[in-house]
Amino acid sequence: MTSIADLIDTMDYGPAPESADIVEDWLAVHEAGFGHFIDGRFTRPGDTFEVSNPATGETIAQITQGTAADVDAAVKAARGAQGKWAGLSGHERARWLYALARRIQQHARFLAVLETIDNGKPIREARDIDVPLVARHFYHHAGWAEIAETEFSDAKPVGVCGQIIPWNFPLLMLAWKIAPALAAGNTVVLKPAEYTPLTALAFAKICDEVGLPRGVVNIVTGDGATGAAIVAHEGIDKLAFTGSTDVGRLIRRETAGSGKKLTLELGGKSPFIVFADADLDAAVEGVVDAIWFNQGQVCCAGARILVAESVAERFGALLKQRMAALRVGDPLDKSTDVGAIVHPVQLARIEELMAKGVAEGADLYQGEAPDGCFYPPTLATGVEPASTLATEEIFGPVATLTTFRTPADAIALANNTRYGLAASIWSENVNLCLGIAADLKAGVVWINCTNVFDAGAGFGGYRESGFGREGGREGMMEYLSFPAPKPPKADDAPAAIPPAPGLGGVVVGIDRTAKLYVGGKQKRPDGGYSYPVTNAKGEAIGLAGHGNRKDIRDAVEAAHKAVGWGAATGHNRAQVLYYLAENLAARADEFTDRLKSFGQSGAKAKTEVETAIQRCFWYAAQADKFDGAVHQTKSAHVTLAMHEPLGVTGIACPTPFPLLGFVSLVLPAVAMGNRVVAIPSQTHPLAATDLYQVLETSDVPGGVINIVTGERDELAKTLADHDGVDGLWYFGSRDGIAMVEQRSAGNLKQTWTEPGMARDWTKPEGHGRAFLHRATQVKNVWVPYGE
Repeated sequence: MTSIADLIDTMDYGPAPESADIVEDWLAVHEAGFGHFIDGRFTRPGDTFEVSNPATGETIAQITQGTAADVDAAVKAARGAQGKWAGLSGHERARWLYALARRIQQHARFLAVLETIDNGKPIREARDIDVPLVARHFYHHAGWAEIAETEFSDAKPVGVCGQIIPWNFPLLMLAWKIAPALAAGNTVVLKPAEYTPLTALAFAKICDEVGLPRGVVNIVTGDGATGAAIVAHEGIDKLAFTGSTDVGRLIRRETAGSGKKLTLELGGKSPFIVFADADLDAAVEGVVDAIWFNQGQVCCAGARILVAESVAERFGALLKQRMAALRVGDPLDKSTDVGAIVHPVQLARIEELMAKGVAEGADLYQGEAPDGCFYPPTLATGVEPASTLATEEIFGPVATLTTFRTPADAIALANNTRYGLAASIWSENVNLCLGIAADLKAGVVWINCTNVFDAGAGFGGYRESGFGREGGREGMMEYLSFPAPKPPKADDAPAAIPPAPGLGGVVVGIDRTAKLYVGGKQKRPDGGYSYPVTNAKGEAIGLAGHGNRKDIRDAVEAAHKAVGWGAATGHNRAQVLYYLAENLAARADEFTDRLKSFGQSGAKAKTEVETAIQRCFWYAAQADKFDGAVHQTKSAHVTLAMHEPLGVTGIACPTPFPLLGFVSLVLPAVAMGNRVVAIPSQTHPLAATDLYQVLETSDVPGGVINIVTGERDELAKTLADHDGVDGLWYFGSRDGIAMVEQRSAGNLKQTWTEPGMARDWTKPEGHGRAFLHRATQVKNVWVPYGE
């Protein structure tokens, strides 16, 4: 028998099991299997598949495989309920969300145990982190429902939302998606992950218990085929997906041209940066939270540890010492630190990637793990920046350790990834941390902390980590639709440009060929060809350069070189735009005459020029006033929601309003710090090319605005394919919209697409804060405060 003295000497934990009786009793009641939850009722079980406890391998439930017919029934139920749900006052919806939050708290222990049995995560994490955050999201969004009518006065619900969630945080991801959707007045059809559907079904029972109106929440279980049926369903108005980047890319392609609103929260390979002056003991505990939390099955896990070379040896020793104390085993034991991998398929993937890493020269330091679906906490060293372990999302309890010498080295290594979800910075020098945070390509940055979440702060990534945000004001906006122009009667699909030069009539007077504008200089198109620009009578009034793929690539390269524009203050950008307005006003008659040469009436041409000048002033005014926010989240933190430019943005302008359409799209982008590659009106490009001299005399830095004339859809295709383009706005044909959205899936660039004939650019719908919102992405920076 172990003596008290032995226990004091070893400080070993004894077993501290959490009882699973209440969950086992509930599962026994449903021994015959679970059906779907559709239109406020549970369906009879259909064809089923097994769900297992990953820690034991035992089958714990039979789950119905959702069919296309099941999805259709759920969508119809959601559609039938949506009008009445949206018609409730915000206060009435708030009361329902509040009721759900209270009932979640009342069932907190049951939900935590069920999540642990279904997912394999330690009970301490499910009990102390996941379930309290679930309740927090419903409380938080009850507040948004209450005030939405005043905070988003011009917004409406999107409609029916299809939501597909992963297996790593089954209940929490459900809350992240359902709570804002309901608060905004939408109804939902949600599919939980195949491996972990049980807490979603328990939540459906909670909806039934509180008496939530039928059809507002629908849960359909199944595998990837069920998810595909939701993605393809024409009755879905918005899709929200959390999962792998590969599947997110597929969804982007499948929904191209459908008009569905889309948010994607995808993979990550987040850096964990430790500077020489950091509290190393605290940083080591941060690593535990960053990569061994939830067995490393976290999209924002700090999987790449970057340590200052001068402290790397000491840090590594402290980290290995801490790893030796981690307890891996029974997830229901309250003393367990690392639980089970969710499924043998995932375990096999981890083992396969680790074998590749070792073959590439990685050295592994590993803890202990029991037999079964477990993997030991692992630290990999000797990993090159381009190797498998440094680039691939392992989604397991594995971290790499790499050294750096200077802050610039740290930034370069941190950004050396196609992802951009999160990052963690550790230093006692907060000035250094904030400076680094600004340079990191990540949607969430934690300073001297990691994996801190709250419903009041948005979460989401840059680049191939997806787009859109969940949580906070920006998360609510993803479930709202704002006034949009009515669908046009005609399609903006200009005829293809003739392949040979000189077709389309003879230019009367002096022959002037407008060049391209790249990097602050006029240049001839790479192909050497031009095309005729005609007026309403078909008479040639000039020639424009026929740009090609090489011209677009040159323009993108020039835009990347103008990186200082995004770093400039909003005030400095405003001064340039005011100067632009001044110079445009000085040449107003010239631009009016140009528009009249296309066949516009004098009054219409004058209105278009005057409105363009006004837009210059409006966006100059907004350049230093479209602010971020400070979110009230967890104690001892202040969360800064910073608006950042997308980066290099392609803009394909509509055919009508050749000057105003160009100005109304380019100006909000550059006002927010983006650099632009613009394709002006294909049929009337000369109004935009006349701006060259205005740009040159208005102190617009070279490369900030680049103009490539030519066949809009061919040039837009190159922009959509280009991995150096971060965002793409397309205002053109319906076929062009589908093409741009599909091809943008390569690097998952953010897109804004509309029929080119939809807006009257002279009216209020031609500008506004919505344009600025499209031109920015939010980075949430968690800073220690009041500790």
